Amino acid sequence: MNLQVYKFLKSSAEADKNKALASIELLTNHASGIGDHSTKDYWDNCDEALRLLASADERLDVLDKYFKSNAKEVI
Repeated sequence: MNLQVYKFLKSSAEADKNKALASIELLTNHASGIGDHSTKDYWDNCDEALRLLASADERLDVLDKYFKSNAKEVI
């Protein structure tokens, strides 16, 4: 795999992971950040953040397992 593509995919997954963790932090520890959402919105937002976190972790695992040692700089 081209190193630039590997770096892009990895940074994208890391950004999603950080976004999900920040969302979960806000949702669970800073109720004032939730605004006037309904209870359904709250649970949907929690579920969405968890799904994003799981997806990001899975993508990072796949990149490390299959492509980390094969990522090469293209000259």
